[in-house]
Formats: sequence, C-alpha cells, structure tokens
Amino acid sequence: MEKITIKTDINAKAEKVWQILFGVESYPKWAAAFMEGSQAATDWKKGSKALFTDGKGNGMVAIIEENIQNKFLSIKHLGELKDGKEELQDWGNALENYTLEEHNDHTTLIIDMNVNDEWKDYLVKTWPKALEKVKELAEAG
Repeated sequence: MEKITIKTDINAKAEKVWQILFGVESYPKWAAAFMEGSQAATDWKKGSKALFTDGKGNGMVAIIEENIQNKFLSIKHLGELKDGKEELQDWGNALENYTLEEHNDHTTLIIDMNVNDEWKDYLVKTWPKALEKVKELAEAG
C-alpha cells in the first residue's frame, strides 16, 4: 500500500468544515464526486461500523478508528458491500484519515489514505473534486 495525501485550504472554521464532511445532508453532496447517490450509514463514533453506499446496496464496509471532534477522523476500510451483503477482506491498514487544522478563520483539510495500486489513480483524480465541493459548501454560509 502507498500513502497519498490531498489537502485544501477552506475559508471557514473547522467546526463548519466538520459539519459539511460528516453531516447527514451534506455528506452525499460532496461524496457524489466518487459516486452519485453516495450515503454514509454511521454515527461517526469511535468503534462504530460505517457503510458507505451508492444507495443501491453497493459500497464499502468500514469502522471508525478514531474521532476527535472538529480535528481528526480515521476510517478503517474492511471490505465491500455487494447487493447488500458484506464481503470482508484483509486490506491490512487501509485507513482514510481526515485532519482539520484551524488557523484563525480558515481551515486546512488534509486527507491521507493508504491505497493499493488498483485504486490510486482514481483516488488521486477524484479527491480534489470532492474537496472542491467541501470547500464550496463550507464557504457558502
């Protein structure tokens, strides 16, 4: 696995960026960059299961590894969801981390992930689009 890092500066406080990232209504808006209809079924609490789906029973199965409100969230991917059925796999340390660093009235959002070669190109191309939408939503109000 290789670690990739993508970041952006957002003209909003960390609390607002956090709400956009993990809010029930806002998550599907920015996650659509990865797949239209994206949804997150989780309470985002440490140790909780998380299902990231396309709304049709397909997606990813994960667990929330860490949650430090408005600062850091780590998701460990465990496998895939296919037609509503979980297919767990040994992906080792497949972490997706969100770090928010607040400086006065703006926030640097840093995403770092451990990815395999199969997903690297897709994620390197798609994350900037997703972060642009997070930025747009957070700066809008």
